[in-house]
Amino acid sequence: MRPAAYRLLVFLAGVVPALPAFACEYPDEGTMPLHRALTRVKLLPDTEAWHRQMIEQGKSVQYRLHLEATRTVRGKCYWTVEAVASGRLWRRFYVSPDGKSVLPAAP
Repeated sequence: MRPAAYRLLVFLAGVVPALPAFACEYPDEGTMPLHRALTRVKLLPDTEAWHRQMIEQGKSVQYRLHLEATRTVRGKCYWTVEAVASGRLWRRFYVSPDGKSVLPAAP
């Protein structure tokens, strides 16, 4: 097994059993909601442009999904996703667990 795949399995083994403790209801779709939330943020036009610029500058880019940092907006629950370059936060977004709604956080 590749090291990256192993780390993902270890991460998921720790996260999946704890999911009922989170404020947002977790869809019964395995790890797909996690991937979907990150992908929704990555594919936003502003995020794609920022990502490209950071890579050109030689900076490492990460997208962090914080299931423990949920927000409720107008009765709907959202997960927090952060876009980070070389350890510095660029922007924070809120993504619904079903992936249908993405809200930028207020600056």
